[in-house]
Amino acid sequence: MHIIMRKRIQEFIDEHPDSQPSLSNWYRIVKKTNYSSFNEIRQHFGSADYVAGYVVFNISGNKYRLITMIHFNRHKVYIRDILTHAEYDKDRWKR
Repeated sequence: MHIIMRKRIQEFIDEHPDSQPSLSNWYRIVKKTNYSSFNEIRQHFGSADYVAGYVVFNISGNKYRLITMIHFNRHKVYIRDILTHAEYDKDRWKR
């Protein structure tokens, strides 16, 4: 998959260094795999959810949330946001 806005991952890691192993692992797996459906993503990431048109990944044992828009037909992943669990629960990202 082609990951767009990778810069957001590095910015989040700079602010939350403990997220680095999990985000790097997520990036490595998604980069080398061309998913064709949400079900295929769930095979690698069992805690991934489909919420309001976005695919949301739990990062670092559910401490953080990675919010993506995935175009399976074009094999592109757009990083919408990366939030702490508390920020995610406020639902402001859905606007």
